[in-house]
Amino acid sequence: MIRDITIGQYYKAKSQVHQLDPRVKLVGTLLFLISLFLTRSLTTYILATIWLFAVIKSSKVPFRFVIRGLKAIVILLIVTAVLNLFMLKGGNVLIRIWKLTITEEGVATTFYLAIRLIYLIIGSSIMTLTTTPTALTDGIEALLKPLTKLHVPVHEIAMMMSIALRFIPILLEETDKIMKAQLARGADFENGNIIHRVKAMVPILVPLFVSAFRRANDLALAMEARCYHGGDGRTRMKPLRYQRRDYIAYAILIIYMVASFVGGKYFPLHLWVF
Repeated sequence: MIRDITIGQYYKAKSQVHQLDPRVKLVGTLLFLISLFLTRSLTTYILATIWLFAVIKSSKVPFRFVIRGLKAIVILLIVTAVLNLFMLKGGNVLIRIWKLTITEEGVATTFYLAIRLIYLIIGSSIMTLTTTPTALTDGIEALLKPLTKLHVPVHEIAMMMSIALRFIPILLEETDKIMKAQLARGADFENGNIIHRVKAMVPILVPLFVSAFRRANDLALAMEARCYHGGDGRTRMKPLRYQRRDYIAYAILIIYMVASFVGGKYFPLHLWVF
C-alpha cells in the first residue's frame, strides 16, 4: 500500500509531456481539474476521459503505474460513495432496504463524485510523474511571480512545496523499511480490532517522525552551509523559456476547455440516458 502512492514521484522517460515547460503542465493540470466541475454532464467526463488517456499515452508513463496510485484512496472512495449513496435523497427510489433508500439522485451524485476523485488523483499524479521537483519549483515560482509586488514570499512558498513533494517518496520508502523491520520482529498490523491496529502503528509512527525531523534538520544545515538566503539575486542554470511545443500545448488545452464547457452545457448527456 505504501509503494502504491504515486503523487510526488518522478518517472523518467523521453516524451513530449516530459519536455513541456513546467508552467504549461501546472496550468494544464489546474484547468483540467476545473473542467471536472464545470458541468454535471456525462459529455464533460467523456471528454475528460479522452483527454486523460491521451496525456497518459503521450507521457509514456505505464498505465499500470498511474492506476497504482488509486489503491491508496480505495477505502476513502468506498466510504464516500456509500455515504452519498444512502444519504442523498431526490428522484425516483431505486432500492429500499429497511429505512435506507437508494435514489436516482444518490446514484448520480455518487457516480460523479467517484469519477472526480479518481481523475483528481490521476491528473495530479501525471503532473508530478512527468516533472522533476526542481522544474516544478521553478514553474510555481514563475507563475506566482506577480504576487511579489504584494510582498508575498513567492520563492519561499515554491521552495516549501518542492521540498514537501520531494519528501513524499523518501518518507514512503522510510515507512516501508520501518514496517518490514517491525514485521521481522513479530509485529502484526493486519489482525485484531481497530484499537489493536492503532496501537500497532505506534512503533511505526514514532521512528518515522524522528527520521523526518532528522532529515529536516540535515536539510536546514545543508542549506545554511551553502549560504542559502532566499530568492533575491538568485539565478538559474536552466531558465524557463517557452518553446513552440509549449504554445501548441496551450492551444490544445484551450480547445479542450472550450469543448468541455460547450459540450457539457449545450450537448449534455445524463446518467439515466443509458
